[in-house]
Formats: sequence, structure tokens, C-alpha cells
Amino acid sequence: MKAPADYLNCPVFELTYPTGEAAESVPVVAYDDAVRAIEVALADAEKYKYLLMRALRRHATDTQVSYPAMPQLPLPEKATDTPVRPLYPDLAA
Repeated sequence: MKAPADYLNCPVFELTYPTGEAAESVPVVAYDDAVRAIEVALADAEKYKYLLMRALRRHATDTQVSYPAMPQLPLPEKATDTPVRPLYPDLAA
């Protein structure tokens, strides 16, 4: 994989004050160059993602893991002796 600076194929400037002294130690690039570098980095990330997913799929087919079956719980039996009462008895009338 490339380092972040490898995606920048443009001039890099140092930020300075109007007096000429260095304002910060942060390099400055043009907006269009930065956007272009980000687009290239995202395209590379998609390529690496595709390669990684393909490798994971191949590895998964080579090593099949059998998982234990889920336990089957019996369904509750229908009770006939349970009385059914309205939730709001005043509205039932």
C-alpha cells in the first residue's frame, strides 16, 4: 500500500505569514490536487477491498466450518382453560 504522501503528485508549499516567516509546519497543496489525490486513494482502497474480499471468500471455501444446529424448542400448547378477558372492559360494552 502507498503512504498518504505518495498520492500527491503536485507541488507542496509551506504556509508563511506576510512577513515571510513560517506560519505552521503543515504543508499546503492546491484544492484540486488534494481532491485528485483523494480520488486516487479511494480507487486504490476499492481495489484493495475487492482483493481482500476475494481472498476471504477463497479461504472460506477451503476451510468449511460446521456450526452446531440451533436447538429446537417445542411450541407452547394451546391452553383451553385460560380465560380471555378484555383489556378495557368499559369499552367492550
